Amino acid sequence: MSATQQYVLLLGLALGTVGVVLCLYGLARSMGSTRGEPGKDVPASAGVLSRDPVWGRYHARYYGYALLFLAFDMEMAYMYPWAVVYKEIGLVALVDMGVFLAILFLGLLYGWSQGALRRQ
Repeated sequence: MSATQQYVLLLGLALGTVGVVLCLYGLARSMGSTRGEPGKDVPASAGVLSRDPVWGRYHARYYGYALLFLAFDMEMAYMYPWAVVYKEIGLVALVDMGVFLAILFLGLLYGWSQGALRRQ
């Protein structure tokens, strides 16, 4: 398959995807109209109106938790495909994953030294 054929196929898939999305949107709009309800645009939590502002801020200590979560989430996202490829590549893949885990472990040690894991 030539490069031009691949680009035409990609364009066809993109146009097909946009077409399906637009058809589904049109079908949803044609099946029923939306009703405006008075309480629909009011910020609420579990049916109770909130006294706090909608755009509340979070304390800065939660950013450390978020960064550690993202680091270990990315670890799992890369380890699943790596486990499949490891059988074919062998020792090179093992060394690459070791370097990757070492970098993540250094991030964990840094977070630990900064008190990101301390209960507050």
